[in-house]
Amino acid sequence: MADMTVPAAESRLAHFPVTFFATVMGLAGLTLALHRAELTFGWGHQASHLALAVTVADFLLIAAFFAAKAVRHPAAVRGEWHHPVKLAFFPAISISLLLIATAARPEFPEAARLVWLLGVAAQGALTLAVISGWIGRRPFQPMHISPAWFIPAVGNVVVPLAGVPLGFVETSWLFFSAGLLFWIVLLTLVMNRLIFHDPLPARLYPTLAILIAPPAVGFLAWLALNGGQLDAFAHVLYGVTLVFLGLVAVQAREFARLPFALSWWALSFPVAALTVATFRYAELSQSAGHRVAGLVFLAALCVVIAGLAGRTLLAVARGEICQPE
Repeated sequence: MADMTVPAAESRLAHFPVTFFATVMGLAGLTLALHRAELTFGWGHQASHLALAVTVADFLLIAAFFAAKAVRHPAAVRGEWHHPVKLAFFPAISISLLLIATAARPEFPEAARLVWLLGVAAQGALTLAVISGWIGRRPFQPMHISPAWFIPAVGNVVVPLAGVPLGFVETSWLFFSAGLLFWIVLLTLVMNRLIFHDPLPARLYPTLAILIAPPAVGFLAWLALNGGQLDAFAHVLYGVTLVFLGLVAVQAREFARLPFALSWWALSFPVAALTVATFRYAELSQSAGHRVAGLVFLAALCVVIAGLAGRTLLAVARGEICQPE
């Protein structure tokens, strides 16, 4: 029995996907949303502290499994790196570090600084590596493009969220500029693929929600960089966030028909970014309506995270995850 169990466990480890780091992004987003709600309504910090602890534990657990996969099955990791879709999820590792640093900064500034520096170094390296892979000799087809392609390059706009408060202003401007540029470029490519080519495969359909994240995070990053001024560009970014929210909401009926996959976690971080952006907009505009909207989005986020966590644990128990595709 032991001889059969060990190879089975090793086989599942070989198929442990890099997309698991999307769960960390979702949980970190929930932490930030809870913290912003606590600041807006004067609640205690127990919920956000608990969420931060769960996020860090989730990151360490997934990082441990993925590191073990890299050591024991390096060819499998190389296969993911050379996969036209999975390649885009590698920067979820560095973005997770940046989000954890952002969430930890108010209470643990020194630890957050170290995590942020590690995240920035990894994000810069992965951005260059992924984009270089895109424009190199590898042939990519329109069918390979999905909203997940926003993750490597547009993820750079996460840097200012903690970078500015920590004093790394120039570095934050650099990464924000890169993220904004590639958001425009990739948005054009993604919309072209969605409109003029075959529909997204069922497993990637939930990644449509990622369309919400770049303008929402960009809005928050811009406020960090401009001193918290709700200026014209901030209004534009928040408005674009709502436009993409409407587009994604129209597709909600299609989401309900899809079988569960780890790609469903693509719903979590965009909803979290929308929630935090709405609370921040309400704070700066003194809009009671946006405060209520923020609470509605927070409730939806909690339901989404709880549902995804429960379904993921069930899939793990059933052995539905970490299987060959």
